[in-house]
Amino acid sequence: MKPISAKNLAERMGGTYHGEPTRIQGFATDHREVKPGDAFLAIKGARVDGHDFADQAMAAGALLVVSEKELNVPHVRVENLVAALSSLALSFRIAFDGPVVGITGSAGKTMTKEFVAAALSPLGPIKKTDGNRNTEYTAPLLWPEVTTGDAAVVVELSMRGMGQIAHLAEFCRPTHSLITNIGWAHLEQVGSRAAIAQAKGEILEALPQDGVAVLWKDDEFFDSLKARAWPRSTITFGYGEGCDCRIIGYEAVSWQSCLVRGFYLNLPWEAELPVVGRHLALNAAAAIAVAASVGISPQEASGELFGAEIPPMRMEIRDYNGALILLDTYNASVPGTLGAIETLSEMPCDGKRRAVLGEMRELGAFETEAHEMVGKTLLNSKIDEVCFIGEPMVKTTAEMFRASGKPFTLAANIEEVRAFVAASQPGDTVLIKGSRALELERALETLQ
Repeated sequence: MKPISAKNLAERMGGTYHGEPTRIQGFATDHREVKPGDAFLAIKGARVDGHDFADQAMAAGALLVVSEKELNVPHVRVENLVAALSSLALSFRIAFDGPVVGITGSAGKTMTKEFVAAALSPLGPIKKTDGNRNTEYTAPLLWPEVTTGDAAVVVELSMRGMGQIAHLAEFCRPTHSLITNIGWAHLEQVGSRAAIAQAKGEILEALPQDGVAVLWKDDEFFDSLKARAWPRSTITFGYGEGCDCRIIGYEAVSWQSCLVRGFYLNLPWEAELPVVGRHLALNAAAAIAVAASVGISPQEASGELFGAEIPPMRMEIRDYNGALILLDTYNASVPGTLGAIETLSEMPCDGKRRAVLGEMRELGAFETEAHEMVGKTLLNSKIDEVCFIGEPMVKTTAEMFRASGKPFTLAANIEEVRAFVAASQPGDTVLIKGSRALELERALETLQ
């Protein structure tokens, strides 16, 4: 990020600076992650107030604090931090005139973001959301990093309730809005899938009149989403007839790559992805559709996808004494969990297929049905041994196994998960999948 003077920062945020002249070089939202030269954002959360850690942040090298209170350290005083960050982001966004692709959806946002960034790379340098900085506190921090040399920006937008995406879109101002799917994540907050579609659809209404909506045509809510995008143009992706970007084939090459084939209108394309999973084909098709909308040929866009940066803990390959570990613990949605199970089931395996499955969260009233879907898929799969952890998995999915007479293991804690994984033999393949809150990757910490 190009250094910003404290005075300029305050002006962009609509606040006032109290302190000696200085220039910041970055931002930190956690006092434990402050780097020298940062501005520390004092976020007041439900349980922790960042203002209480201002002194620790300054001691760690922060040059100032962005605060909603008067402090005895250098600080930019703002009335509302969320509004100030939005103002900051918008001040940089309005200076950028290239394509801005906003991505949301119940599952697959981050992977799609990486594929879209790769597909757009023929345009030049692409700025994209780092990791999952997709909230009202972190999404704005991308924009001070955008430079005149960037050809396009790809942003991931998170939804935790009604109005959330509308707020993020106000300062991101997407020229292209992509919705991966309408699933069940955050059902607990909004109450129904129709409400999820309503909240996700806010990204479509943020488009300019010449903007482009990119939608999964097979989605149950496609018609209503397309109607919300009108009169902007809509490009579709999926497996069905009539999709603009249509998938016609999938083939796993190895545990670390797969081939996806399709057509964009009447133009054929073939993409090798640096990760395996039939459910990822839709993410690739969406990326090619976005690239085609800005003039990149489907063949060129698809050829760039193998260079996509795959985030950690997403079908990440690990080795344990000759056993293959599939670490997919970044999060667990219904489509992602079913896709991971199907991938483990269909791939060649010299030993046993084993799976650690943790609960899926934020599903509200759909929790039982969602875990039943996992149970049905598991019972019809080729997976030999399963370990369940988390109350919904134990209460619902494990009970389905008990009723069927199939064996299973229950884990009450991470140590018992670790024991299950440690029992793997050379040639076995082990999937570890569960909600981010479970941090199931900890089961591998002491395994060599």
